[in-house]
Amino acid sequence: MPAFAPPMARTNRVAPLRARLCGFRAVCLRCSSLRASARCVVAPCQPARKPHTRARSTEEYRLNVSASHLVLIPSYNPGARVYDTVRAARRQWTPVWVVVDGSSDDSAAGLQEMAATDPGLRVVVLPENVGKGAAVLHGLDLAANEGFTHALTMDSDGQHPADLIPSFMAASMAAPGCMVLGVPVFDASAPNLRVQGRKLSNAWANLETLWMGIGDSLYGFRVYPIEPLRQVMRGQRWMRRFDFDPEAVVRLCWRGVRPINLPAPVKYLTAAEGGVSHFNYLRDNILLTWMHARLLLGFLLRLPLLIGRRFTGN
Repeated sequence: MPAFAPPMARTNRVAPLRARLCGFRAVCLRCSSLRASARCVVAPCQPARKPHTRARSTEEYRLNVSASHLVLIPSYNPGARVYDTVRAARRQWTPVWVVVDGSSDDSAAGLQEMAATDPGLRVVVLPENVGKGAAVLHGLDLAANEGFTHALTMDSDGQHPADLIPSFMAASMAAPGCMVLGVPVFDASAPNLRVQGRKLSNAWANLETLWMGIGDSLYGFRVYPIEPLRQVMRGQRWMRRFDFDPEAVVRLCWRGVRPINLPAPVKYLTAAEGGVSHFNYLRDNILLTWMHARLLLGFLLRLPLLIGRRFTGN
């Protein structure tokens, strides 16, 4: 019996799997609840070098399989680190989708080679770079068409903790109407300017949502409900590049999607460790400043509605 189901299998087609203990509550793959019935299957809830591919044993990928929740990884010129990132995600979850955002570092070919021997991995290659938000939206549209309801997004450069995927997915399955946000736990590798700068962005995001509880507005390791996010993004032209993460949480809060905050370590890798950063302090801070100016105007227009929610608890 295969260790995983094909990534586009519907819920009623998921092959029965053997339940195993995993340090958190079991999740029903048929109904995505935390309570299994007799009819439910239970499981715990530089150019890039091409990866070394080999046949995988069923023991290596004894996974959490879901027909409602998938891992979605946007990727742009990440270097060789992307292969370790995808392998780590695959050890934790099925399915994993990677959207290659017009990369020119040959990582697309390496990822496609991995997917050729791994039915739980899907690689989508965009012909040109369209930005992180646009790449995520492309993946969300495909996922919605396949019947998925939630997506965990994570970066392809190895900064995010793949081992926390199951616990974030379990939190989402327990409260499917919410978004699950990672709150970064920094180590000594974090640049102080980045750490202090995000405090300002977090303050603005909480003001713009009347303090609905956004733990961190910039950390991209999070689980979104797909349909509300697609509606938000299709409703305006923004959120297509680096402004995607903070604007997504603010606009989802405006729609009544409440945040659940969970701590998650983040590691800033050096160039010697294979770390790649596309953050440009001038360009991206100008983009964030313009974004918060727009969001502040939107906040003022929605202020009566937000105040009403605060008093009614809705």
